[in-house]
Amino acid sequence: MSIAGRPVAAHLRARVPALTGRVVARLLADLPVYAGLPHEEISGDIADIVQHNLRLFADVVEHRRPATDAELAQQRDSAAERAEEGVPLDAILTAYQVGTAMCWQETAKGALPGDLPAVLEIMDRIMVLQQQLTSAVSSAYLEARKILDSQEHGGRHALMAALLTGEPLDRFTHRTGLRPAARYLTMTLALAPHPDELNQSPGPGAGVAARRKIRRVRTALDHFAGTPVLTALDASGGTVLLPAAEPPPPWRGPGGLCALVEEAARVAGVTVIAAAETAEPEAVPAAVARNTEIVDLVARTGRPPGLYRLADVLLEYQLSRPSEALHGLAQLLRPLEAKPELLRTLETYLELGLDRRATAAALHIHPNTVDYRIRRIDRLTGLSPARPADLQHISAALVARRSV
Repeated sequence: MSIAGRPVAAHLRARVPALTGRVVARLLADLPVYAGLPHEEISGDIADIVQHNLRLFADVVEHRRPATDAELAQQRDSAAERAEEGVPLDAILTAYQVGTAMCWQETAKGALPGDLPAVLEIMDRIMVLQQQLTSAVSSAYLEARKILDSQEHGGRHALMAALLTGEPLDRFTHRTGLRPAARYLTMTLALAPHPDELNQSPGPGAGVAARRKIRRVRTALDHFAGTPVLTALDASGGTVLLPAAEPPPPWRGPGGLCALVEEAARVAGVTVIAAAETAEPEAVPAAVARNTEIVDLVARTGRPPGLYRLADVLLEYQLSRPSEALHGLAQLLRPLEAKPELLRTLETYLELGLDRRATAAALHIHPNTVDYRIRRIDRLTGLSPARPADLQHISAALVARRSV
């Protein structure tokens, strides 16, 4: 079909990039909820679905048929994601209507009297497509909200609450009819803020960005487990419980737990600090409390993001326990408090495996300056990293300083 002497489908496909930009700009101008969405989402998911709709309209016109279920799958997925992010359904449907109207305006531009039959047929096609879009988007959105509400108030939520509070299992099973797994992999996650949470705070876009981040983390966890996992997450992180598989997944390597945390960080676009421990249901509260301490300890001591277990931080964990010895260890380095450059050199020197050249490069000083500062540390504290016995005390003292 042609209008004003040009094939409609070919013309529309050629105009997709420019028309997408105009449609997105119109949505931002007319719909406040879209204006509050993160920039990443506008330029990514929203622009993608607009382009998909424009190309779908070109296909419908060219082949003179309704859209197929497969061609509407991306719209359904998009609607479900917006439901999880809390975008209102009326705003989504309005966005589709705006896009359809602008698509029609582009298609009918310059129509001549002789184009009336084509105009009427294309109008009929676009009305059918709009009806299909409304039905597909609404049903997917409402189904997603139903699932979310069910999860929030249903059995999985009750099971999570029972495990975290240490409710006796026989009482819980009798009350709900649900039976916990024999063992759980408990994980505590600390999620850094996404840039969109910071750039759009305190507007509504920050909340959408946070929910989007949480959804992506949950999706990675569910994919790893092969089933929806138990989660209690907010924007800063939280707790995850996965039924422990037999055999358990490896800690490192492909398909391992460290790779899972790396994938969650990648899809969410944030750094993630995590701790994990396997526990029987009765021991879940203690394991979660221990994981929380480990995550806090890792963050406090400046370790890199990633997954940790107690064995990775045994010294720091033990030294973080309140005791007189902890205070005494911290005091070993007290003479350096007035010399921050010496303390920083000492920390860097230990972090880099006592490599004077690497330390000098990290601090942008000469290697001889590193040697001089280490000698000054020895004179002030009586401790030198060059002496193995002193090295143990220095490492413990640095940990103690961060813990008191």
